[in-house]
Amino acid sequence: MEEAFELRNYLPLSFKTYSEQEYIAFLWDAFETNYNHGNHQFAFLAYHMLTMSFVYFNIWQIRQSRPEDFEKGLIGFGKDIEKNLIGATSPFVFSTVNERSILRLLKLIACDNSKIGTYAKLVDDRNETAHPNGNIFFSTKAALDAKIAEILRVVDEIQIHSRLVIEHTYRDFLLQNHDPEEREYPDAADQIRELLIHENYLSQEDIDICLDFDLAGIEDRPEIDSIRTLHEVLKSEYGPDD
Repeated sequence: MEEAFELRNYLPLSFKTYSEQEYIAFLWDAFETNYNHGNHQFAFLAYHMLTMSFVYFNIWQIRQSRPEDFEKGLIGFGKDIEKNLIGATSPFVFSTVNERSILRLLKLIACDNSKIGTYAKLVDDRNETAHPNGNIFFSTKAALDAKIAEILRVVDEIQIHSRLVIEHTYRDFLLQNHDPEEREYPDAADQIRELLIHENYLSQEDIDICLDFDLAGIEDRPEIDSIRTLHEVLKSEYGPDD
């Protein structure tokens, strides 16, 4: 089961509301309890819900970072759904759309139809296990562990595709929040926690992308010294321990 908890690294470190945090904690508890009691089918259902939550957080980041592309990606969803998703105040609003349909938005980070078809297969697996069809698809720990390994491969693949979105988000953050006199929180650590991580639902995997961000592309900016200072605070607060 230890491998299953690798998914934590892909889920947000901070949530906008307590109810969101409580929901994710509930799913982890449901997964762990059912896994430990041999209820593998129900453990898979909880894990699938955590995985789809990861997808919703990634789509939220696309929406925040590239709003025009996001709106274009909604073409074909229907006017009411389009309006609902554009005005979404939480990533979980995306759950109101059919899961197979919402996965189409991953095309915005260059996931092709073949990959999205693979991701949709996980939705099909969930549908089969969630209906009273008389079948136990995950009757053994080995079967569930194999499915978890498959899910984690998919999650990591989506994360790789989201790199450009995270880099764009972080670049904008550095350019807009380097000045202690103008930002919401004079303390850099507070600004990073609230405006970068909390606002964008960043995971540790997302932060690792930010830590690797190459400042060379903006080193000609007159404010580069204060930008470097802000970046160094991110490293000291969220980087690996030496």
